[in-house]
Amino acid sequence: MSLKYALIGCGRISPNHVSAAINNLLEVVALCDLDIKKAQQLVIDFKLSSSTKIYKDYKEMIEKEKIDLIAIATESGKHAQIAKDCIVKGINLIIEKPISLSLKDADDIISLSKKFKVVVSACHQNRFNKSILKIRESIELNRFGKLFYGTAHIRWNRSKDYYTQAPWRGTWEQDGGALMNQCIHNIDLLRWMMGNDIVEVSGMTDNVNHEYIEAEDLGMAIVKFANGSYGIIEGTTTIFPTNFEETLFIFGEKGMIKAGGKSVNIIEEWKFADNLDNPVEVKEKYHENPPSVYGFGHKPLYADVIDAIKNNREPYVTAEDGRRALELVLAIYKSAAEGKIVKLPLKNCSTMDFVGRFK
Repeated sequence: MSLKYALIGCGRISPNHVSAAINNLLEVVALCDLDIKKAQQLVIDFKLSSSTKIYKDYKEMIEKEKIDLIAIATESGKHAQIAKDCIVKGINLIIEKPISLSLKDADDIISLSKKFKVVVSACHQNRFNKSILKIRESIELNRFGKLFYGTAHIRWNRSKDYYTQAPWRGTWEQDGGALMNQCIHNIDLLRWMMGNDIVEVSGMTDNVNHEYIEAEDLGMAIVKFANGSYGIIEGTTTIFPTNFEETLFIFGEKGMIKAGGKSVNIIEEWKFADNLDNPVEVKEKYHENPPSVYGFGHKPLYADVIDAIKNNREPYVTAEDGRRALELVLAIYKSAAEGKIVKLPLKNCSTMDFVGRFK
């Protein structure tokens, strides 16, 4: 029997969610958006059943409908409250990145999900890229030996039109800047690959070419991991004239890799001392060319969450994973704002702590 599914937020990323739901045989019972025309358009575009309900108020939707799984794809600043309201109704969740904009909200989501025994997955879909799964396998097999350092580069472009069409973007209350919105996927991958546990972060951020937004369009950081390795983060939305690349490097004692492409879905370098596989064959096999930077990861992420619900297990990408990605971005913001190294773990930090930073 298929699970009953609903989507809250029918904007830019919503087609990926509806497509993943359909491809995983979920029953789409309702769509919700403050602009009901957006929800209605999804019904048309995906030829959804005429019985699919359209709501403007998500609270009304979760009161009236029997829903097993909801995806939250609204403005980032609204993720947390919507998530909490759904969890206490016993509804399983996929929450678009970032899971929230404050660590307190992330902690509340995690604790409530345990209390009400629901599955919550942070939508870091790039973890399901074929390239990333292969790299993760090499980490788990210890093929790198001692990890030295890894780097995450996100060299993208966002024009004024991007912010004009959705004024919440680039605000501290509802979004954050390049690191929180565009770069958090690769930041998540870097932390996950390099061992998760971080000792300290040193960051710098600035707004160099988007004076019409509140937050940063350029961020750089050095991360020291507990296992002795390091991370370098470079993220920006200032690249001329369009998106250039997103790359992930990992360097170790006995191996090195480079993933590139639109959303780290191509293995460009693959070198290991153990010679367990043929680099040419690996590059050919673990190669995807998605139509957009969103990649192909939503479908397998949904499949995993559905299986987690049915088998009462944790999803592959947990709410805790979402918190870790959020924490690292906030640590960079805090270090940059205070002009000093920040020690982890962070307990209380929010994008709202940085209002007025570049004004």
